[in-house]
Amino acid sequence: MRDRRSRISRSLSSGRPEAGPGGSIRTTVCEPGRRAVSLSLRADEKGILPDRLIATLVKTGAVILAGALDDDQIQPASIDLRLGEIAYRVRASFLPGPESTVGERIDELKLHEIPLGDGAVLETGCVYIVPLMESLSLPPDIAASANPKSSTGRLDVFTRVIADHTRGFDRVNAGYHGPLYAEISPRTFPVLVREGSRLSQLRFRRGHAVLMDETLAALHRRERLVDSEAPDLSDGVPVGVDLVGFGPDKFIGYRAKRHTGVIDVDRRASYDIGEFWEPIRARHDRSLILDPDEFYILASREAVQVPPDYAAEMVPFDPLVGEFRVHYAGFFDPGFGYAGAGGRGSRAVLEVRSHEVPFIIEHGQIVGRLVYEHMLARPDALYGRSIGSNYQAQGLKLSKHFRG
Repeated sequence: MRDRRSRISRSLSSGRPEAGPGGSIRTTVCEPGRRAVSLSLRADEKGILPDRLIATLVKTGAVILAGALDDDQIQPASIDLRLGEIAYRVRASFLPGPESTVGERIDELKLHEIPLGDGAVLETGCVYIVPLMESLSLPPDIAASANPKSSTGRLDVFTRVIADHTRGFDRVNAGYHGPLYAEISPRTFPVLVREGSRLSQLRFRRGHAVLMDETLAALHRRERLVDSEAPDLSDGVPVGVDLVGFGPDKFIGYRAKRHTGVIDVDRRASYDIGEFWEPIRARHDRSLILDPDEFYILASREAVQVPPDYAAEMVPFDPLVGEFRVHYAGFFDPGFGYAGAGGRGSRAVLEVRSHEVPFIIEHGQIVGRLVYEHMLARPDALYGRSIGSNYQAQGLKLSKHFRG
């Protein structure tokens, strides 16, 4: 770990590309002591950076790549993060705190190292730390936040991004200069990953651009963000759970099976649903008892949409409403469910896990809120048809790994 950490440190500070095996260029960085190139934004411009400005961050060395950028790595309002060449099994999850780097904590806590070049299985109930192929040298006015990708959350793979000297997960301070790491803990299914696998995504933002209640209400009047009558838009668009069901069988969701086979996170449409999931049908009283430590895929009662000039993130409605966690993967891209991008309003798929005790949820119960933010500019490509999105116009849908 010390050798890898010193190599990253040298490449970040030297201003020279790092040569990989055989002399290939592994990393692109800024000039020594130079801040990342300005994005030429006015002082009052705030919001989420769209795809073309993310590409500018890459070109100017604010996002540092260990290897060439994948063709589809930049999304409308985020960049996918790729696993590096090695995973470290550690004793427990941790945060480095202001006095330590992640690498230093790995040296203290690692149990063994797992090469990812040819692929490796990450077992359930274990915690792994993986250095990512993307590092950052952010301008002083650009911060970032991370979330699991939708397909990661729907596999119940608990994933968070960690930066050096931080007190929190999935948040990167403005002006951060250093490596990024993924904490990975599969909860239900063992997963096969490899160098270059993408489990997380990173959004960049300038300033505070969350829509306040009155602005959000005005946007809803223009665009109808959610298909419910007179929604309470304080603190975001409310999202409830659908327990009435779909189709004549009143199908409401799936419960994950235990002791299944391995899922390769890079394979699409490769696994039979019945090998990994049990279907759930609606009860006459339109409720569902969540069993402790079981994992469920459900759908929102409401169809929602995100207009092209905005991005959204699902946040918990209230940590006091019950002993369950909803929605690992919280980013909703510009164009999600939007008619102009191939949607007609899309249900939010909810990843639900109860904790210590059985807990009853009821049809329509609010489980989260969509918080909307301004984009700095409209993306060149919207979520949906233009980028081949897997979940546009979705109803109740499992991750892309399953057939049917």
